[in-house]
Amino acid sequence: MIYKAVLFDLDGTLLDTLDDLGDSMNAVLAAKGYATHPIRSYTAFVGDGVRNLVRRSLPAGSRKNDELVNELVPLMRREYSRRWKAETRPYDGIPALLDGLSARGLRMAVLSNKPHPATMEVVAHFFPRWKFDSTLGARPDVPIKPDAGAALEVSRQLGVPPEAFLYLGDTNTDMKTAVAAGMFPVGVLWGFRTAEELVSSGAKVLVSDPRDVLSLLDRPAPLA
Repeated sequence: MIYKAVLFDLDGTLLDTLDDLGDSMNAVLAAKGYATHPIRSYTAFVGDGVRNLVRRSLPAGSRKNDELVNELVPLMRREYSRRWKAETRPYDGIPALLDGLSARGLRMAVLSNKPHPATMEVVAHFFPRWKFDSTLGARPDVPIKPDAGAALEVSRQLGVPPEAFLYLGDTNTDMKTAVAAGMFPVGVLWGFRTAEELVSSGAKVLVSDPRDVLSLLDRPAPLA
């Protein structure tokens, strides 16, 4: 298979957003009198949308309190809207990867569980030099990843069959989405989760540097 397109996750794949996400959630927790978390703890909380982030950050006894979660979700969104570009940066090697993909004529797209308006704003701010043929975030009427629907929507938008996509992501959610959509799952090791999680969730290849992705374009090498 010669791949024609790359579908990227955003947080933990293109961008290191952990500090701004963690600082925002900690600010909400502190304001409500809850314990905060070390920033690295948020690697286990993020990736499945803001509601799951809020729920996972709460004390164990409060995580099933839907009324509380409903109260904190808009507070988290408001706090993050103030902080989203304070510490966030593209990972080292991402600009070189995007340049390499563009030079090869590959189509590029972004699919995130971050709310759609925020996804659009973040991608436009950090990646103005590159063309993404589709950028989709979480929308009220569309199931979030790992549901395959949005990934297949990207496939239709680009006119590229799912099997001609590399799917790059850093969490089990991303690998499950890729598998469900029939795309080639590539787990990135610079993001938020472990190699073991990625492989157990369906990753066919693991990459430790963004530029390594370029070597997968013509001859993917599945894990043994």
